Amino acid sequence: MALSDSDRNKLKKYGLSGLNKPKRTPDHPTKKGVVAVKSPSGKGVKVIRFGDQKMGHNYSPEARKSFKSRHAKNIAKGPQSAAYWADKFFWAGPSGSKKSPPKSQKLVRGLKRK
Repeated sequence: MALSDSDRNKLKKYGLSGLNKPKRTPDHPTKKGVVAVKSPSGKGVKVIRFGDQKMGHNYSPEARKSFKSRHAKNIAKGPQSAAYWADKFFWAGPSGSKKSPPKSQKLVRGLKRK
């Protein structure tokens, strides 16, 4: 199905190459990513922002497990939810974000942080 001119303009406005193709937004004040999806009614394009810019980047296995359990219901809603895209883009295991936690967030078992 071809996109209308207004839908193409919306993709261009957000710098997206197509539908269901998430992109990082480092200059956005509050959100880490953006993606455009077909609206639920099938008419037009819906832009979804996801991820919190102020959160650290602790994508450790423990944090991943916690995120997935905390947002399981929203992830299950599919591509119309921000949690689905955050899970797929940032928390997807080996194919997700490659960032490790900053040294200030790393905790060595048995030692206290200073």
